[in-house]
Amino acid sequence: MEILIPTINLESIYPEILITVFAILVLLLQVFTSLPGRKQLGYISLTGIVLASIIVLTQGGAFGENTALPIYSFSNLWVVDNFSRFFKLIILIGTGLTVLISIKYLKDEGIDHGEYYSLILFTTIGMMIMAGGSDLITIFLGIELMSISLYVLTGYTRKRLLSNESSLKYFLLGSFATCFLLYGISLLYGATGTTNLKGISGFISDANFGSPVLIIGMVLLLIGFGFKVASVPFHMWTPDVYEGAPAPITAFMSASPKAAAFAAFLRVFIEALPSLQGVWVDIIWVLAAMTMTAGNVIALVQDNVKRMLAYSSIAHAGYILVAFISTDKSGIASILYYMLAYTFMNIGAFAIVIIIGGKGEEKVHVKDYTGLGYRYPLTAAAMTLFLLSLTGIPPTAGFMGKLYLFSAAIKSGYVGLVTIAVLNSVISLYYYLKIIVAMYLKEPELDVAHDSLVFSPAMVIALIIAVCGVLLVGIFPSPYIAMAQQSYISF
Repeated sequence: MEILIPTINLESIYPEILITVFAILVLLLQVFTSLPGRKQLGYISLTGIVLASIIVLTQGGAFGENTALPIYSFSNLWVVDNFSRFFKLIILIGTGLTVLISIKYLKDEGIDHGEYYSLILFTTIGMMIMAGGSDLITIFLGIELMSISLYVLTGYTRKRLLSNESSLKYFLLGSFATCFLLYGISLLYGATGTTNLKGISGFISDANFGSPVLIIGMVLLLIGFGFKVASVPFHMWTPDVYEGAPAPITAFMSASPKAAAFAAFLRVFIEALPSLQGVWVDIIWVLAAMTMTAGNVIALVQDNVKRMLAYSSIAHAGYILVAFISTDKSGIASILYYMLAYTFMNIGAFAIVIIIGGKGEEKVHVKDYTGLGYRYPLTAAAMTLFLLSLTGIPPTAGFMGKLYLFSAAIKSGYVGLVTIAVLNSVISLYYYLKIIVAMYLKEPELDVAHDSLVFSPAMVIALIIAVCGVLLVGIFPSPYIAMAQQSYISF
């Protein structure tokens, strides 16, 4: 009997291999180097992220100028295409910014250990696998690698009871959601005989279009992915986890894992389940409306800035779902573009939260921002830019992102849903302005007025990158939109 060995294309997973090597290297350096040497582990991790980004940019040539992509390998379990490359770049940008804003935070909190950076890198590997997987099993492995690492990172500040509580909540609810996802995969495999995305699509288009097993499997997948992107009603974990997790991890979770979840969500439903579009589009329409409205309305009454941004993150997931249901090239491209813009503005906002919060994150309420515009004008200006971008005010990246998202939905005929989205954007202006008003129009309390903020070089670099990203992507959107449009090529 002849044994067939599948073709192994290591070149297609070079970025993942590189991140894995650096994750292990950081762990070993933590063990075998002296204490002064360990202070450089963050910068070593950042080096790996930069190198991996360069490889992703060069895989298969420039966006839109190659004919070699998509490249399938490992028995069609893995694909390298512009879609996965774009999402991997977003993931790596978010990871790099997280490492930069973590360096001083970890030192101040007394938890500056190498396993923190190693866990972030392992989380990044899982997210990249989610973006590049062309099989349900591959995507599931990526989700689990990402999730398990995030469970640990959420409770990394072990001496804080709130951090331990949020980690446990995230683990329990995440495990529960994983059951739905895995059961959905099992049902799809039972109905089609394959876990390959294109194989599932081919089977459904040929026969068994209305099979109840397929419909139930699709709904279970929708629940699992809904939890990962924090859409209502699967959002219950988000506020508590965001509030209790270390602030850099909260920033990280709000950007890169969300991008990875949407990458897998999009690929599975558009590549594997296009024949069931008439069913899942209606469901996602309802989820989008509920998610936007619940996120923004509940955010109105929040005084804790971390919880406010958590509900804001839920609302933004709703905005992205608006474009999801358009399912055409412009809709998917608008999601890619918006996730890029969202990564810069949301991590930038959380960077300011870290600076204001200080040691122990004791100052995370709106009142702690009073008078910031007079004491630290540049810091207040940066926070204002990020908040206006989250609202969708021109000429920021958030404005162009929302314009692109909503335009794609209108072209597909979803005028009612876009109307709801615009009204929600107006509602969001209130709670974002609440922070801006505190910074510029309120007198600081006595104990706040005499506090001094400390800026590390890494944090300053992260803020500069975030500010430049928000402005460049917003004022000069054409090249980024073109890249996003080319990233639809494999579907």
